[in-house]
Amino acid sequence: MPQPVIYYIRHGETEWNALGRFQGSQDIPLNDLGRRQAVAAGAILQRILGDRAANGALPFVASPLGRARQTMELLRGVLDLPPHGYAVDDRLREIHYGRWEGSTLSAMRASDPDIFSARERDIWCVPPPGGESYAAVTTRMHDWYRSLAGDTVAVAHGGTARALLVALGIKSPDDVADLAIEQGVVYVFADGSWTKHV
Repeated sequence: MPQPVIYYIRHGETEWNALGRFQGSQDIPLNDLGRRQAVAAGAILQRILGDRAANGALPFVASPLGRARQTMELLRGVLDLPPHGYAVDDRLREIHYGRWEGSTLSAMRASDPDIFSARERDIWCVPPPGGESYAAVTTRMHDWYRSLAGDTVAVAHGGTARALLVALGIKSPDDVADLAIEQGVVYVFADGSWTKHV
């Protein structure tokens, strides 16, 4: 049986993204650039999917966080689909940064130097203080993927994309720890690999 193909979009930019502040579970809305990126991702998806997008043949699912839902609704508008005709799955939420949410890397290092240093040595397994490890996110992304009935359009986050790469055996934790997940593009996970469409 063929494995589901995932058409994966990271939410558009927020002001916290622009400032280098880690959002995690915080509900920060898209900025103007982020809204344009969401529309751009919709146009890319339309080009990739063609009629499969326009007739609503594929399921669409988003993280429950507002920036992902805004992105989903804007890209669905490009596809002439009802803005709210998609599912929400909590397993797609961003990695939780605990008390580091809202902080920059330099502020994290200053507030908790020992934990920060431990995460630099093992970012996959060491969680932020009061937060969640990438290993835990990988478990829930693996669970989400195994629950899919077929090809799916998903809008989520950079952290969940990294975890999905590891969950599907495409990359190792060391390969993705600092991997940039771009906004305004579409990533296609298929046949044990991934490709970026711009």
